[in-house]
Amino acid sequence: MTDPLIAGLREIVGDRHCLTESEATAPFLTDWRGIYRGAARAVALPETAEQVQAILQLARRHGAPIVPQGGNTGLSGGATPDDGGKAIVLALKRMNRIRSLDAANNSLVAEAGCILADLHQAASDADRLFPLSLSAEGSCQIGGNLATNAGGINVLRFGNARDLCLGLEAVLPDGSLFSNLSGLRKDNTGYDLKQLLIGSEGTLGVITAAALKLFPKPIARATAILALSGVDKAVSLLARCRAGLADQLVSFELLPRFGIELGQKHVPGLAWPLAVLPDWSILVEANTSSPAFDLQAAFEATLAAALEAGEIADATVATSDQQSRAMWRIREGIVEGQWREGANIKHDISVPVAQVPRFLETAGAALRAAWPQVRILAFGHLGDGNVHFNLVQPPDETKDRFLDRTPAMNAIVHDEVQRYGGSISAEHGIGQLRRAELELRKSPVELDLMRRLKQMLDPENLMNPGKLL
Repeated sequence: MTDPLIAGLREIVGDRHCLTESEATAPFLTDWRGIYRGAARAVALPETAEQVQAILQLARRHGAPIVPQGGNTGLSGGATPDDGGKAIVLALKRMNRIRSLDAANNSLVAEAGCILADLHQAASDADRLFPLSLSAEGSCQIGGNLATNAGGINVLRFGNARDLCLGLEAVLPDGSLFSNLSGLRKDNTGYDLKQLLIGSEGTLGVITAAALKLFPKPIARATAILALSGVDKAVSLLARCRAGLADQLVSFELLPRFGIELGQKHVPGLAWPLAVLPDWSILVEANTSSPAFDLQAAFEATLAAALEAGEIADATVATSDQQSRAMWRIREGIVEGQWREGANIKHDISVPVAQVPRFLETAGAALRAAWPQVRILAFGHLGDGNVHFNLVQPPDETKDRFLDRTPAMNAIVHDEVQRYGGSISAEHGIGQLRRAELELRKSPVELDLMRRLKQMLDPENLMNPGKLL
């Protein structure tokens, strides 16, 4: 007998875009890290917002859960269905059109399935910049970036994904279309409804398009690697860079010795540009779109003052785009190196910027007291207080035994995060991975408000069930 739900999906999106065979659906049923595997009744690939509306209305009539999926590059299992086999995975990759670009308004409207790197190119072609940048930008999609409020390397200057969004189009759980793509900077007419959907991980609706901020394209950039005299000097160095470079400061990334060593071990051609490899370094970058601003002079004066103040022990400044790319390759090599070294227990945490050095000290001490063999790899976006505080599998321990330690290690790290008034998820979201932890760390009032919003918009709990809440 024909499954009426499958028949309805095929009528909406066409036979080619309703996948039911195991070979065709398999890529949509596993998360990027290979931690979560699920099952689905079908994978539907709509092309328009109207098709998304029809799919959600159909699913509601049949009581079928919907799991929205962008580029499937998430790190918390938020786009993977459970193993019940009842869900429809809604993959948005066919919705990949840039509907408009208004250079005078510094905005563009893009559909949810647009690849982030394609938005970079479209903005560049119009002599503009779309600044959201992260390692998966060649495959992640803007709808998923917004649904998880993605961060990346430029948050220090430009903010998270939610700060770059002027308006949304989204299909709500009842199939109605919320549309506000005007591109206005100021609209003081009540609740900012788009912010309910940004960061909601597909639990309140399906983002189908967004109006996004653009910026003038930089005409010059300055990049350097700085050897810290001690990690405790990072905060005063950041303050100095902010004062000396003002809004030109884009990135301020913490690089640990252990991470660089892993990169050199596993990534061919990764060269360290300083004479000595210190315990802690900073990768700093600034750029400007103004020909009147002497970026290089301000950059070098700031670093000279930091050297004189004893905040840094050594520095090297890129003199070409090639050297700048090589410095960023060191940062990228940390991620690749840790992955190649073995399993990881990941913590995407944030604490107030001024507390980062103290957090690194106390969290490290607490972990080493519980497990002397622990290998800590802490790196990332120190400029906005976001540290990827990861634990790397020891050489003499099996993967399974190492990962069995996850709950105990999570508790230690997140207790320290809470002690400093921080967050257990700075940019990766909650998904399945941190759902139980969220229950422990959020206040009862916050959790109650979140549940009430979910109940109001999705009373049948069909939108990405089992995620976030």
